Amino acid sequence: MLTKQIKSAAIILGLVAMYSNAESSVRTGLDRVGSHKEVFDGKRLGIITNHTAYNSDGKYIVDVFQNMTEVKVTALFSPEHGLWGKERDAKKIDSQIHPVYHLPVYSLYGQTQKPTAEMLQDIDVLVFDIQDIGARFYTYIYTMSLAMEAAAENGKNFVVLDRPNPINGYSVQGNILESGLSSFVGLYPIPVRHGMTAGELAKMFNEQGWLNNGVKADLVIIPMKGWRRRTWYDRTGLHFIKPSPNMPDIETAAIYPGLCLLEGTNVSESRGTNMPFRQFGAPWIDSKLLAERLNKLNLPAMRFEPIHFTPASSKYRGKVCNGARISTTDRDRLEPYYSGIKIVNEIHRMYPDDFKWKKAHFDRLCGTTAVRKAITGGSSLSELRSKWQVELEAFREIRDKYLIYPN
Repeated sequence: MLTKQIKSAAIILGLVAMYSNAESSVRTGLDRVGSHKEVFDGKRLGIITNHTAYNSDGKYIVDVFQNMTEVKVTALFSPEHGLWGKERDAKKIDSQIHPVYHLPVYSLYGQTQKPTAEMLQDIDVLVFDIQDIGARFYTYIYTMSLAMEAAAENGKNFVVLDRPNPINGYSVQGNILESGLSSFVGLYPIPVRHGMTAGELAKMFNEQGWLNNGVKADLVIIPMKGWRRRTWYDRTGLHFIKPSPNMPDIETAAIYPGLCLLEGTNVSESRGTNMPFRQFGAPWIDSKLLAERLNKLNLPAMRFEPIHFTPASSKYRGKVCNGARISTTDRDRLEPYYSGIKIVNEIHRMYPDDFKWKKAHFDRLCGTTAVRKAITGGSSLSELRSKWQVELEAFREIRDKYLIYPN
């Protein structure tokens, strides 16, 4: 009997090892460009990128391509937060010359959000490689889509070097963005947590006819190898580089699709601290009471503890804020967007005189006015959520056509 138990344990450990190794051997699109030389040989490249575009050997994307024969890099393009990922959110950035590569770095978050014909003159292929975070309102995917439009309009090829969705590519949550609320924090009718990679989104934007005037880019996706939809980033074996100043780790990314909604209120989302989005508050909040009230909501996989913090920037800079800190218990059970709505609703109920909306921004983040109106009108949030399910299922059917990777 003991021998059988030992053999069974050995088999189980072997299977676990196999599974673990599979998860830790993900190769990104950048890792695989050498296997797709025909896409790049003889071409002048413009690279849309930032500080996250390193391969598994620690080589930056420019160096990777400059080491390939028959390939010439002629320009770089940078998104929100800049090429080095250090600029604060929403700060406009100027174009410049790269101090090391001596290439033009055209800002796509300054005078324009879309490459101009002049910027594309010396380019044959536009290459996109930026780590996304998996939420509809993260702007890098719209930098990609507008560049796809420019490529289509100017006869340039477009290549996406794919990377993981850090919060997995399986969970799909939230309402679909309404067309009247289209903006740079949400251009297309997708849910808040879309469960797709940048490459898959590029296929969807292109084939659904969502690009301006229905143009279609000459699109190539260089897919990852070894990634599965249920895999969180910290199970890939890849080194996580925070894609923006207030996205330091996967724990933050996991709750960001809901806690970002606080940007549309006068409650601090804790920018200017070492735990943005994982804690929140305001000078007029009672920390202990708020944590108690939020814990009674029994939000999936979230617990709250009272906290005090003083932001060094952004809302309530230099002022003590009282609020709550989130700890997560099982990230696969998280429902960050709906939980974020419930958190906003509870603070609104507790402090109706102190709580204030930034209406336009909150509605853009939600992609609908219905959430804010339900909170202010005291309507049922669960009923509102139920109404989303029909459109969410319709989205899933569309989404299935563009998925590249298995579960």
